[in-house]
Amino acid sequence: MKFNIIKAVVVFLIVSSCNDILDETPDNRTTIDSVEKIAELLVGAYPEAGYVSFLEPMSDNAGDKGTSATSEFRINEEMYFWRDLDDTDIDTPTNYWNDAYAAIAQANQALLSIEELGGGSELNALKGEALLCRAYAHFMLVTIFSKAYNTTTARTDLGIPYVTEPETVLLGDYQRGNVADVYASIQKDIEAGLPLITDNYDVPAFHFTKKAANAFASRFYLVIGDWQKVITTSTAALAGGNEANELRNMLLATTLTFQDQVALYMSSTVQPANLLLVSGNSRYNRIEGVARYQLTSNISNELFGSNITGKGWSYDIFTRGGSSNRLTPKYQEYFRFTNQAAGIGIPFVTYVLLSTDEALLNRAEAHAMLGQLDEAAADINTSLSLKTSGYDPATDELSAADIATIYGVVDPTLYTPFYAIPSEALPIVSAILDMRRTIFYNEGLRWFDIKRHDIAVEHLDFFGNSSLLPKSDDRRAIQIPEAAQSFGIQKNPR
Repeated sequence: MKFNIIKAVVVFLIVSSCNDILDETPDNRTTIDSVEKIAELLVGAYPEAGYVSFLEPMSDNAGDKGTSATSEFRINEEMYFWRDLDDTDIDTPTNYWNDAYAAIAQANQALLSIEELGGGSELNALKGEALLCRAYAHFMLVTIFSKAYNTTTARTDLGIPYVTEPETVLLGDYQRGNVADVYASIQKDIEAGLPLITDNYDVPAFHFTKKAANAFASRFYLVIGDWQKVITTSTAALAGGNEANELRNMLLATTLTFQDQVALYMSSTVQPANLLLVSGNSRYNRIEGVARYQLTSNISNELFGSNITGKGWSYDIFTRGGSSNRLTPKYQEYFRFTNQAAGIGIPFVTYVLLSTDEALLNRAEAHAMLGQLDEAAADINTSLSLKTSGYDPATDELSAADIATIYGVVDPTLYTPFYAIPSEALPIVSAILDMRRTIFYNEGLRWFDIKRHDIAVEHLDFFGNSSLLPKSDDRRAIQIPEAAQSFGIQKNPR
C-alpha cells in the first residue's frame, strides 16, 4: 500500500476555499534537504484518486440495467448522461482534479529541492521521476478536462493550468492557456525526464521505472500522432526478452478463483503486465458491479463473446448481488481503519495506470498508421494468443489481409481523429480499437479512445429512449470544478 509520507504543498487553487491571509508559510512544509526526503516526497507525486468511476459510464461500455439495479451512486447516473457534476466526494472529477494538482505540487517541490541541493548524478534519477510525475498528472488533467488534441484547433482550445513551481502564495494567478502549449510542456518534461529514469525502487510498480516511463511516453505520442516514437517507446516498455512473457496471460488467469484473479490482476510483484499502479482513495469496488449504468448483458456479450479469431475471449464475467450485476475480476477494496472501534476508515482501490498490454496495442496502431500492416498484425496476434480461449497459432493466427477481410468495408466516418487514417489501415485500426475496448474494459481507457478518435456514443435508457453524445460535442471535456472556477479558471463551453 502506497501512502504519502510528506504532504509538502497545499495547492490553494484547487483544494482551499479560505480567503484569509495566512501568518505563516502557507504550505507549512518540512524542509526537504536530503536525497531520502526527496524520495519520500515523490511517493505522493502520483494522483491518488480514481478516474474509472466517472469515465466508464460516459463510454459505450455502459448501459442501463433498469430500475431494479442500484441507483444510489449519483456519480454513475450523472456521468452516464454526460451531465456536469459538482461534487467533491471521492471518485468524482473534482476529486481527481484536486489530487492531480496535489501530486503536481509535490513533484514541483521535489524539483526545487533537487535544484537547491545542487543537482548532480546522485539526484538525476529523482529529477527524472519528478519530471515524469509532473508530465503524467498534467497529461491526465488535459485529457479529461480539455478537448481532444487536434493540431488544427489546439492553439484555441482551452488547456489546463500547467504548474511548474511550488506554491508560495495563498492565491496564484493561474491561466488555462491552450491545449497546444500544455502538450508542448508535457512533451518537454517527458523528454527531459525519460533519460534520467532508473529502476532503483523498493516497490517499482508504484513508480516510474524505465518501462513505465516509456509506456506513458507511448500513450502520449499516440495521442499527438508521432508514430515512430510510439513504436520506439512501446518497444522499450516491452523490453525483457520474449515480449509475450511481458503481457497479461488471461489463459492462466481464468483457471483461478475470483479472488485469486483479482489479486493477480493488481499484483505489484508477480504480474509483469503491471507497469504502474496506484492505490487510490476510492469506493469503486462497491460501485462497479451493482450500479445501474454499468455492464449490461448485451454489452457483455458484445465485449466478451467471440473475437476476430472466431473464438471466445478468455475473460471470466462474474455476478454480484443478482444475475444482472456483471463485473470482471479487477478490483478489490482495502479498507484502512482510522478508528477500529467506531468502524471508521478510508477505502482504497488499486488501479493499473500503465501496462505492457497497452504499450503493445499502441505499437500495433502506430505500425498500421505507417503502413506496416504485417508488423501491426503480428502485435495483434501476440495479444490475442494470450487472451483467446483455445488459441491455436496454426489456425488462429491472422494476417493483415485476413483482418481486412473480416472487417470488410469500414465506415470511414466512424473514427475521425485529427489525422487521416489510410484506407488500408482502417480495418487494422478498427480491430485494435475493438480489442482495446475488451482488454481494458472497466479501466477508463475506452473513454480516451472515444475522445482520441472522436467516436459518437449513444446511451439508451431501460425503456429504449436514446441520449446521444455526437462527435466534437463540448461535453467530451468534463467541466472544470466550480472551486477552480471561483479562483478565475475559465469554465469549459457548453
